[in-house]
Amino acid sequence: MVFEINTSLYEKLPRSFYERGDVVQVAKELLGKVLVTNLGGVLTAGKIVETEAYCGRGDKACHANEKRTRRTEVMYQRGGSAYVYLCYGIHHLFNVVTNKEGLADAVLIRALEPMEGLEEMKERRKFTKAKLASGPGTLSQAMGINVGMSGQDLLSEEIWIGKSERNEEFEILSDTRIGVEYAEEDALKPWRFVIAGNTFVSKVVK
Repeated sequence: MVFEINTSLYEKLPRSFYERGDVVQVAKELLGKVLVTNLGGVLTAGKIVETEAYCGRGDKACHANEKRTRRTEVMYQRGGSAYVYLCYGIHHLFNVVTNKEGLADAVLIRALEPMEGLEEMKERRKFTKAKLASGPGTLSQAMGINVGMSGQDLLSEEIWIGKSERNEEFEILSDTRIGVEYAEEDALKPWRFVIAGNTFVSKVVK
């Protein structure tokens, strides 16, 4: 299904939003913002309801911690770039690179509340009874995001994060990150954030 595209509908976050030094604060402030893709004339959008913060220095759960590889090179770009990697050879996981160039912080987007382009999302997901965009792999599939988009500027016309449509007030809950047991003591960092009471999160914080 092709929509009339109005890319100004969701005003892009400025570069300065991403280049700040506190990745935890950025992860919190991404909640309630709108992830948008405009692919082949099809606009899809979803409200960000769950995030995880990763620090490129001193965080064993972060891909870039103590190592700079071909896969993680994109994390060293300036804030406001997309970092998309393949998990288990199947799932394309979308991250937002933050901080200044060379510091490799990133925020994993874990769940969306679908807002626009639902029929296209369902078609991409081969949607049955599973939540449409609740989980980092499923949301990327629903939004048409793949590893070929890694390194793309989030101020582009193809993928961006927009400001909230209204000043929505909500409570933020925190918990440990998911799937990082290998990170020893850093696995205990309470760096997963969700909008309290939102039914689209991948895992409820108790």
